[in-house]
Amino acid sequence: MENFEKLGAFYLGRLYDPESRRPTDELLLYDAKDLTTHAVCAGMTGSGKTGLGVTLLEEAAIDGIPAIAIDPKGDLPNLLLTFPRLAPDDFRPWIDEGEALRRGMTPEAYARQVAAAWRDGLAAWGQSGERIERLRRSVDMAVYTPGSEAGLPLSVLRSLAAPPAALLADRDAVRERIQAAVSGLLSLLGLPDDPVKSREHILLSNIVDRAWRSRRDLALSDLIRAIQAPPFDRVGVLGIDEFYPADRRRELAMTLNNLLASPGFEAWTRGEPLDVGRLLFTGEGKPRLTILSIAHLGDAERMFFVTLLLNEVVAWMRSQPGTSSLRAVLYMDEVFGYFPPVAEPPSKRPMLTLLKQARAYGIGVVLATQNPADLDYKGLANAGTWFLGRLQTERDKRRVLDGLEGVAAASGGFDRQRVDHLLSGLDSRVFLMHNVHDDEPVLFHTRWALSYLRGPLTREQIRTLVGPAAAEPPPPAPPEEVPESAAERPALPPEIEELFLPASGQPDRVYRPGLYAEARLHFVRASLGIDEWREVVVAVSLPERPGPDPWNGARTAAPGDLAPGSDPGVGARFVPPPRDALDPRNYGRWRRALSSHLYRESALQIFRCRPLGALSRPGEAEGEFRARLSLLAREARDREMGKLRRRYGPRLARLKERIRRAELRVEREKSQLGQHRLQAAVALGATVLGALFGRKAASVGTVGRAGTAVRSAGRMIRERTDVSRAEEAVALVREELERLEAEFEERAAALRERFDPERLPVERIAVRPRKSDIAIERVAFCWIPA
Repeated sequence: MENFEKLGAFYLGRLYDPESRRPTDELLLYDAKDLTTHAVCAGMTGSGKTGLGVTLLEEAAIDGIPAIAIDPKGDLPNLLLTFPRLAPDDFRPWIDEGEALRRGMTPEAYARQVAAAWRDGLAAWGQSGERIERLRRSVDMAVYTPGSEAGLPLSVLRSLAAPPAALLADRDAVRERIQAAVSGLLSLLGLPDDPVKSREHILLSNIVDRAWRSRRDLALSDLIRAIQAPPFDRVGVLGIDEFYPADRRRELAMTLNNLLASPGFEAWTRGEPLDVGRLLFTGEGKPRLTILSIAHLGDAERMFFVTLLLNEVVAWMRSQPGTSSLRAVLYMDEVFGYFPPVAEPPSKRPMLTLLKQARAYGIGVVLATQNPADLDYKGLANAGTWFLGRLQTERDKRRVLDGLEGVAAASGGFDRQRVDHLLSGLDSRVFLMHNVHDDEPVLFHTRWALSYLRGPLTREQIRTLVGPAAAEPPPPAPPEEVPESAAERPALPPEIEELFLPASGQPDRVYRPGLYAEARLHFVRASLGIDEWREVVVAVSLPERPGPDPWNGARTAAPGDLAPGSDPGVGARFVPPPRDALDPRNYGRWRRALSSHLYRESALQIFRCRPLGALSRPGEAEGEFRARLSLLAREARDREMGKLRRRYGPRLARLKERIRRAELRVEREKSQLGQHRLQAAVALGATVLGALFGRKAASVGTVGRAGTAVRSAGRMIRERTDVSRAEEAVALVREELERLEAEFEERAAALRERFDPERLPVERIAVRPRKSDIAIERVAFCWIPA
């Protein structure tokens, strides 16, 4: 097998010879770190652009790099069509039966042909089913269909949730996020979305800003109520009714309510929340390749979703520490309309933010298009790599060249005439790669994709592909049986504080008796660098006979997760509390019992990876730690790989230079040998002719020429010896180079194994709170909704 499995290198294909119009034997290995400066892929239909995007995502997946791929056309779910056995029955459900009919073949025969073509195509590029299996093991793959339940459903309501505190501190970032989120929502409603001129935009932006400043999430229902009764009296210097009259606000609220009430919008509210962290990693910390298929959506819905997604990516990005390694990939298969040169759709601003800032966070943005003339090339000047395939018009080529000149303005020279010549007449699957990290552009032919490129998948095919994971959600659990003893709210002694835990659903809910407590815990472990106070709340249902320690089975949560109130609402019914709960003296005993319970049960879980010297943050789940660990491992691997290259690079370069000089010597010796052969032949010929046809049988000149011929023959023998020695010297240096390269690859393979996230051990450490520092601040009777 060819040696393309190198650390941090994406195997995209082989270099291409434009003269013979064939790939060469030289591999094109793209440095993964180069992708942090982003990439653009342009090519007309049939150029192989989608295949290149698929191979790029496959390589990232094999390297354990998570990716989010936005798919407006329906091609990218092909990434899940991976068949390590390469058996016909694996391909059979996915072949185009219409194509089989046009070829005069049965579906089964066509499936055998496709399987054979894929097996042979992979083999021609040095790949096999084993590499497909490695791809499948490296990442979790998922297809989401927002606004549809064909694939995994995705809820977008989180898009108006208050951003993290770190982001709220950046007012410019918050303003950009509000502007883009509101613009996306208004575009979905078909309303004016200009941030300066649109009154709808200004009103909604102020509502969202007010909620977020108060650290309060907004559901669409909250937004509808806030439109009708805004939480402020003035907008600028104008009163709210003067700026936007009440009847107009009611009309806007009705428009938004109609959207929320429409049957089609229900699909937008189901499924997992739009959480970038969950799209990039599973709960166990395994990297994901997440495909967001939006081919089924209308233009306004696509713009709405893409805008929200890009804003979520920006917010997630800003919550991460910086890195020089490639942390994640954001790929968009057809960016036409989302990043135009003049217009300002709501998607453009967050896209530009990512292109300008994502590099510092290790996020590589890859944008693909078949319409190069319709992209903002000033913004794309931030892209360091351009993959350019066959273009449709001269206008497209001119715009591409203009964009490359913009890149060159910051990175160095640009030979427009040469690049123009290389772009002319490209074959399918042949691309010109202009990478600012390389010395010059190169032509290459893309490798055979590991995934079966079947073409766009329908929603039914996506439903089949995703399988049971996208099935209808399970029916809700039946309501808890109401005890016959439930009655009106009983009176408690005035010394006992009475609270109500939050309830949702019907107002005539039944409440059960329980205890509620608030406490502060101090976790200290000097060897781990832990010294942290944490506030917790505790709630537990009371049995008929609580006893001295009623806290077994208690629920412990962070403050805010169980925010109690003082009003049960109208129509509530109550299960009578046990007699012990009505005696104020018991609450002191229960307070002391809670202290012992918290010491036993409230251990702070810390995860440690000794090889990397990494500790989880307090409160960080194991899956989140493992996801962070994969980046730490890649950073450590890249550092060690850099040291390895610095150690071996000069030695390898010197050996290659010795080979170059030795080969030049071989050519020189061969040239001299050829000249001497010619001279000897001429001398010998003259001698023979002179002897045969001269006026004297053996003249002095003939004897002299014979001597010259003999001397030339001797020099030829010496030259042959010199050529042999030169060739032996080349062979010896080549052997030395091969030994050194093998040693380098062996050490690189050891690095790959050493820093493989799946092999890194993670130990769990329980840090208990300091017993003397446990502070019970509140113990109260509470009613818990059944």
